[in-house]
Amino acid sequence: MVKFSKELEAQLIPEWKDAFVNYWQLKKQVKKIKISKKPHHVHDGNSSLIHDFGRSIFDSICSFTITSHMKFHKSHEVSQVKSIIKEGENGVEQEEQEEIYETENELVQLFSEEDEVRLFFEMLDEELNKVNEFYKTKESEFLERGDILNKQLQILLDLKQVLSDRRRKTLGSRSGSGFFSRSHSSSGRNSNFSETPSDCGSPRGTETISQTEEVIAALEKNGINFVNSASTRAKTKKGGRPKVAMRIDIPATTPTRTIAAVTSMLWEDLVNNPKKDGPREYINKKKIQCAEKMIRGAFVELYRGLGLLKTYSSLNMVAFVKILKKFDKVAKQQSSTNYLKQVKRSHFISSDKVVRLMDEVESLFTQHFANSDRKKAMKFLRPQQNKESHMVTFFVGLFTGCFVTLFSVYAILAHLSGMFSTRTEAAYVETVYPVFSMFALLSLHLFMYGCNLFLWKGTRINYNFIFEFQPKTALKYRDAFLIGTCLMTSVVGALVVHLILLSNGFSPSQVDAIPGILLLIFLALLICPLNVFYRPTRFYFLKVIRNIVCSPFYKVLMVDFFMADQLTSQIPLMRHLESSACYFLAGSLTTHGLPTCKSGRMYTELAYVISFAPYYWRAMQCARRWFDESDINHLANLGKYVSAMVAAGARLTYAREPESQLWFSIVLVTSVIATVYQLYWDFVKDWGFFNLKSKNFLLRDELILKNKSIYYASIALNLVLRVAWVETVMHFNVRLFESRLLDFFLASLEVIRRGHWNFYRLENEHLNNVGKFRAVKAVPLPFRETDSDG
Repeated sequence: MVKFSKELEAQLIPEWKDAFVNYWQLKKQVKKIKISKKPHHVHDGNSSLIHDFGRSIFDSICSFTITSHMKFHKSHEVSQVKSIIKEGENGVEQEEQEEIYETENELVQLFSEEDEVRLFFEMLDEELNKVNEFYKTKESEFLERGDILNKQLQILLDLKQVLSDRRRKTLGSRSGSGFFSRSHSSSGRNSNFSETPSDCGSPRGTETISQTEEVIAALEKNGINFVNSASTRAKTKKGGRPKVAMRIDIPATTPTRTIAAVTSMLWEDLVNNPKKDGPREYINKKKIQCAEKMIRGAFVELYRGLGLLKTYSSLNMVAFVKILKKFDKVAKQQSSTNYLKQVKRSHFISSDKVVRLMDEVESLFTQHFANSDRKKAMKFLRPQQNKESHMVTFFVGLFTGCFVTLFSVYAILAHLSGMFSTRTEAAYVETVYPVFSMFALLSLHLFMYGCNLFLWKGTRINYNFIFEFQPKTALKYRDAFLIGTCLMTSVVGALVVHLILLSNGFSPSQVDAIPGILLLIFLALLICPLNVFYRPTRFYFLKVIRNIVCSPFYKVLMVDFFMADQLTSQIPLMRHLESSACYFLAGSLTTHGLPTCKSGRMYTELAYVISFAPYYWRAMQCARRWFDESDINHLANLGKYVSAMVAAGARLTYAREPESQLWFSIVLVTSVIATVYQLYWDFVKDWGFFNLKSKNFLLRDELILKNKSIYYASIALNLVLRVAWVETVMHFNVRLFESRLLDFFLASLEVIRRGHWNFYRLENEHLNNVGKFRAVKAVPLPFRETDSDG
């Protein structure tokens, strides 16, 4: 039977861990009571009297009560019952009452003989107050969010109704002129609709005014008060038509919206007073659809938050029941019954507001976003996680065994056939090495990612929430291992077939197509539309790659820049892809002339582009984040990737001119600057280390791993692997095969370093969420009022 402490650890919300009952500390206190309860022997003549501590105290307890107090002090010190009277804004006295629980003084006096028991109930009171206050805070937060969403939904429904009614009235009477016209918004990232003076004085203007009045009336009905709206229109000077504006905040998440936002910002710079003279943008159907999608997402997150709060309540109740049962067992009394009754009457158990709001959200979502199909609505509100299959584990083991066997066979055949001898080494290595290294590096990265997933799960780091993965389709660590082992088994199997055919007398032009065909098969599988081999993961990966390549036009999410960081560690893989594509697609396969690609000018220039691309994409993401968030740290991070770009270009040039002392000096200077920059950002910004005020020397205050020496070892390891570029300036006199093997080894070290970096980067992000009790994603809402001049 699993202990409750382990069940609680597995089921609690990681971001709210500090707000849960400290069951483990209370359990330690019960153990202390048990130790202090050992019998004391008192000898008196021929008899000995055994005093049982538990019975001597608890037999005298007749009742146990809990009193309610007002005003909760942050120091958790409980004061006497009192009400705080403060003056309201309108001179009306308001009374703020906050319940706090404390064991009755009479009971404390009974426990005064034993400090451990008294301390236990003091700790219990403190935990009950903590849970109650946190629940109230989150409950009020979600209730407020629910009210806002109800208001947003009603605005959306009224707008859709007005659009639908007007479309039916004007259908057939007007063609080519819509209810709404377009221009740029005054905010650059928002859409506005307004009534402009240019519409007056014409039949079309009069009709537009009438239509706008309907929209305004529909929105004002829901509490949206406009500047110079109908109620104040009579006060407008010179009888002019005032402007009425309301904003629809549509995030610039796509290239089209981003370009529109930038264009609008440029327009603001050209117009002296855009609020008065600048054009206004009307709402169109597409923006209403975007607003509907945003509100739907907000309802899903609200429902998820309510579910988490409900789980929080039930788990804490069970924790109180369990710890009080343990106390009764140690005390051999049923003295905590009254305490448990008061716990059940406390707000986090007795309040039903969360349950009622969940029912309301279910009803609204089913009606307005699922066409009254409850089953469809529940797929959004309660997504089910796929159960882990033992078949995945079986195939991981199977493919691992096949890979080891096939690789051993390949090594033996290569040695017997003399493929790495001086006579055949160049031709074979240049054909096989790029493809094999490319898949090997990819498989190694998948293996490191699987290890990351395993460690994140074991340490309760909520990576699905951080990356915004769907629980139903998110890749698990066994899946990552399966993909990696399957990939490598296929590659090594193809290499064995290729080697056997070469050994049996087939010409290179006949069998060298095998690695290229294998590459095409995997590319076809990556974009395959059929629902096979992790289609949601494959499509999501392609979507993230699209976002990265099109930076800075797409809004940057955590998963986007995290994946872009992975690409900066896979530049060798991209270079191998370039070599393979050139060899198999540019005629080298037919002529079998190995220097055909590398002697071309385009190949040389493309090498620079490939080496710069990941750093460029990452720098553009930093620029976009600075544009969205106005945080100067993103510009500093951009400088890191620019320095890495310069260092990569210098090393590439020096590799082509190894005798140049000038380029040698440039490589040293640029690489040292880039390395120091990267190490500082790794340790201080990404991992949160080197906090001089931390209670953990040179680390941070909060650590997930209990053994601090692991963190110090990780710092040293990251430092060593960051300076692996030194090998590029050292010219070893080795053969072609050893040279390629050394390059592959260094590329593998960088992939291992990146997998090692991933764990601490996400640990720091998770702890930031925990510190802010952030367990639910904040979804921006579309409708809000904006200022406008009359």
